[in-house]
Amino acid sequence: MAADNIRDRYQAAGHDHLFTFWSTLEESERKSLSRQLENLDVNRVNRIYKKAIASEKEAADPEPIEPLPVGACESVVNDPASEKRWRSEGLQAIAHGEVGVLLMAGGQGTRLGSSAPKGCYDIGLPSHKSLFQYQAERIARLQVVAEKECNKPAGSVVMPWYVMTSGPTRRETEEFFTKNNFFGLSSKNVVFFEQGTLPCLTAEGKIMLESTSRVAVAPDGNGGLYAATRAPLSESNNSTVLSDLTDRGVLYVHAYCVDNCLVKVADPVFLGYCISKQADCAAKVVPKASPSESVGVVARRGEKFSVVEYSEISKEQAELRNSKTGELAFNAANIANHFYTTSYLKSVESFEDDLAFHIARKKIPTVDLKTGEAVKPSKPNGMKLELFVFDVFPFTKRFAVLEVARNEEFSPLKNAPGTGADDPETSRRDLLAQHKRFLEKAGAQVNDGVEIELSPCVSYAGEGLEFVKGKTFTRSGYVENPEELDALL
Repeated sequence: MAADNIRDRYQAAGHDHLFTFWSTLEESERKSLSRQLENLDVNRVNRIYKKAIASEKEAADPEPIEPLPVGACESVVNDPASEKRWRSEGLQAIAHGEVGVLLMAGGQGTRLGSSAPKGCYDIGLPSHKSLFQYQAERIARLQVVAEKECNKPAGSVVMPWYVMTSGPTRRETEEFFTKNNFFGLSSKNVVFFEQGTLPCLTAEGKIMLESTSRVAVAPDGNGGLYAATRAPLSESNNSTVLSDLTDRGVLYVHAYCVDNCLVKVADPVFLGYCISKQADCAAKVVPKASPSESVGVVARRGEKFSVVEYSEISKEQAELRNSKTGELAFNAANIANHFYTTSYLKSVESFEDDLAFHIARKKIPTVDLKTGEAVKPSKPNGMKLELFVFDVFPFTKRFAVLEVARNEEFSPLKNAPGTGADDPETSRRDLLAQHKRFLEKAGAQVNDGVEIELSPCVSYAGEGLEFVKGKTFTRSGYVENPEELDALL
């Protein structure tokens, strides 16, 4: 598009100030700015701003929040019969090629003291495997389990893995996968795509410049995954995640965040539960650790399902208990672990304009529009707009919630080493404790102080370990193949 046409479009939308320094720019800078502006839907930006401001005002008088109604949430805890039934149904879907996996992996390990993508992080296991490798190997193992239990030929079951990166992490993520030979998966079944960005705005909704020739942008939140599934995979590939899901015949998608070392990738129990409920969208939750835990909970806002942030719940509400069960009334802690049907993901575009982006007021480096000089603000001077992955919940007609055991499925990696909570040490501790439970449940004894790491290639969730019954493990170590366990007796 010619520069004049782009300028006319931005002038009509109220953003002609972006061309303030046009006459002073080098030709290469003009091309760069034109390209950035051409790829931006300025009218969508205006709509998002207006909706966000209106929503923020409405939030001052929010709808009442209520706990999940009876029957809205089922649990796998202490219900082995249901768990077995759901697992079987989920494995059938996997075996028939109906399941895909979507990983939200756009973040960097900044809090962990690393500039690398968070999925590259080594939490200090004996194997020194990264989070990416653990999740890849869980996919590989689950494909084998589905083949064996559903009588499918070896190598015939495939779960495509859609890895959502961000601008700063995409290249390094792709290089990490390539260097590690995709951790044993076929590269054609690992699809990288990129989380979107939105311009930073002034309080009046004007798009900000980062420099005289570049718009200031920021990631659009993990809820940007919905728009990202519709965007071309790259400049040279016009396919999208949604078109790829359709081409492969994938009906169901499991989505999760990279920073949970216990995540059951494509959990057949969760899949089977959601399929049996005919859910369009669903959330996996864990019981809150305490009334004051700083975590959002799945609840009802008015007549609709929603995630209610901990800051929105009063102390009295947080401590409220169910009179029959004794459990916290607001107990369903959200862990960013979701199910979707492919048709539901396609439908999000139809109500996307109704989704309200959240405003984060930040200090945003910019330029003085009068002088062109760089400005490094000492206080918030603009806003970043974010959508959260759970913002679609209120628009879901058939929504389901499944509670799982926290110690089996949730150990987030959020904080720097040595913090004492949600850090690399707690992640390592929780994963190795789970592997000990796997062995003990299979009938083995693990002596005190012995730490055994089981590769996901050995067992996805404790299955396939019957041969350890009656054995006592006295030595610590890492096991990549079942036969290696005998060396730890």
